[in-house]
Amino acid sequence: MPRLGALKKKLNEILLENKLISEKDLKKALDIQREKGGQLSKILVDQKMISQKDLAVCLGTQLGIPPINLSKYKIDPEVVKLIPERIARHYMVIPISRIKNVISVAMADPLNIFALDDIKVLTKLEVQTVVTTADEIIQAIDKYYAGKTQEMAEIVEKAQETIEMQTVDEGQGITDVAELTKASGEAPLIKLVNVVINEALKSRASDIHLEPFQDRVRVRYRIDGILQEFFTFPVKIKNALITRLKIMSTLDITQKRIPQDGRFKVKVDKKEIDFRVSVLPTAFGGKIVLRALDKANLSIGLDRLGFLPDSLEKFKDAISKPYGMVLLTGPTGCGKSTTLYSILNQLNTTDKNIVTIEDPVEYQVERITQIAVKPEIGLTFASGLRSILRQTPDIIMVGEIRDGETADIAIKASLTGELVLSTLHTNDAASAITRLMDMGVEPFLIASSVIMVAAQRLCRKICPNCKEPQDIPKAVLDEMGIKVPKGAKFYHGKGCSRCNHTGYYGRMGTLEILTLDDNIREMIIKGASSTEIKNYAIAHGMRTLRENGIEKFIRGETTLEEVLRMTAEV
Repeated sequence: MPRLGALKKKLNEILLENKLISEKDLKKALDIQREKGGQLSKILVDQKMISQKDLAVCLGTQLGIPPINLSKYKIDPEVVKLIPERIARHYMVIPISRIKNVISVAMADPLNIFALDDIKVLTKLEVQTVVTTADEIIQAIDKYYAGKTQEMAEIVEKAQETIEMQTVDEGQGITDVAELTKASGEAPLIKLVNVVINEALKSRASDIHLEPFQDRVRVRYRIDGILQEFFTFPVKIKNALITRLKIMSTLDITQKRIPQDGRFKVKVDKKEIDFRVSVLPTAFGGKIVLRALDKANLSIGLDRLGFLPDSLEKFKDAISKPYGMVLLTGPTGCGKSTTLYSILNQLNTTDKNIVTIEDPVEYQVERITQIAVKPEIGLTFASGLRSILRQTPDIIMVGEIRDGETADIAIKASLTGELVLSTLHTNDAASAITRLMDMGVEPFLIASSVIMVAAQRLCRKICPNCKEPQDIPKAVLDEMGIKVPKGAKFYHGKGCSRCNHTGYYGRMGTLEILTLDDNIREMIIKGASSTEIKNYAIAHGMRTLRENGIEKFIRGETTLEEVLRMTAEV
């Protein structure tokens, strides 16, 4: 590993001392770094201020690290397995050998201490570095990390061969539609899209992000709530790729200036997966986000969503009431829809008339009447809800309460004999009460109708395949006020191929449940603040989101870091 003293020496000092760049060029590069971020070494190379080879030789000489020509070096495949491809590409590093407890890695930037520290923690080995160029590392990664990457590279190469470069004016939306449609139907491109979707489903991704930039198209998957980069495609196939997805989603391929929404279905392993598609115009084309909606998630029931037993009992008690309002709150992507649909599945019996109004309808459920709002023709949440009330429903699910009119109608419906389920975007349970007041709903109506408010988050679970004990200093626990049983053990995931080296696999629901009693109803009528309501509820047994998360941490289901991440804003 490089000497600590050498590592403290900045790259700009090394380059100036060796007269490889001028002070004027360095100032320009530093200005770019301040404005756009990124590594100084990459900026210098991209701006053609220094060649990759000169940079590698200079760093090697100054830091006492031997340079290496990777193209003439054969690497043992077993050594390559010590560092995951995702980490290798992120840090531009590749392992080249291992002798006992020392791993040697080739790097383009041996001054990257964060990379060295992460590799040391990941491999549990001492790290020695050799220096090489970024291009050689990319070629070596492409060569030695075979399998998915190699297969994808071959598909992309074939796709490029069949696609003529399209001349497109993004501002005016001018393109040869016939040529673009033909290119999007070529076999290699169809296979490319299929591989992207299949890999997402295999990786348990909830979303696929296809993001066009000036020189490439980036593909990221959201796995367990966190975005991870998987593929990068050449910009040449961008237009045909976007067109292919638009055709699958029955969207207008000639329209490039306004957002579009669509959906399509795929069948994988005898299972139908719905994809909700959103296209957003950007500076370099249309960014596409595909959200995977798996109906299998709806049939698992409330008992298997990961809620703590006491929270689950309160939840079940609330939804067993014949009328009233139950609200779920939380940010986008916290699992509110899955929980609501799980409730509807549980209540979906032949003697119940269940009607939903959503924007859009996420999951299609048998024996339930589902309505999608269409503001352009006057079908809003409020107008749709009025019409639903004439259908004598027993249970109504309103996708989201967005305005005072919808809130007022929903609350009055819950007072006239219907059980109303809905969602709000607030950080905690008590804030939902004041949010309804801010929408103009009378406090006495809120106090009379709302049975329960539940704030929800999704907490990542420790990967069972690489779960191992973890020492947490008592001082850290004491500082956070965490009291743990004597002899309690803590765990984390060290990272493995199954969890994509994140240490987490799957998620579970976490609830903060505010049940309205007579005292809280009186506080609402008197106009109490959300803080006052929350403090009263905590004093009378309500467990906050953080307390619920800490309980899961003590039970060994998740990590303290994940609990803090999940509850950072509450």
